[in-house]
Amino acid sequence: MAVKIRLRRMGAKRAPFYRVVVADSRFPRDGRFIEEIGTYDPTKNPAAVNIDSDKAKKWIANGAQPTDTVKALLKKNGVL
Repeated sequence: MAVKIRLRRMGAKRAPFYRVVVADSRFPRDGRFIEEIGTYDPTKNPAAVNIDSDKAKKWIANGAQPTDTVKALLKKNGVL
């Protein structure tokens, strides 16, 4: 099972809101996930990022691979 840390899109048209989730890579983007570890709201200025660093570090230690966008968000929050 390849586990990814990725964004799950929420919100209305042209008003995106994302949840940072841990999910099996075989499931669809907005489909089933294992755990929610944070949120990302790009519509605010500056963008609002809230990530539980303890959960993120635990999942990365267990082998979860963050996507490129999530990796940038984790670096911005000081998790990586």
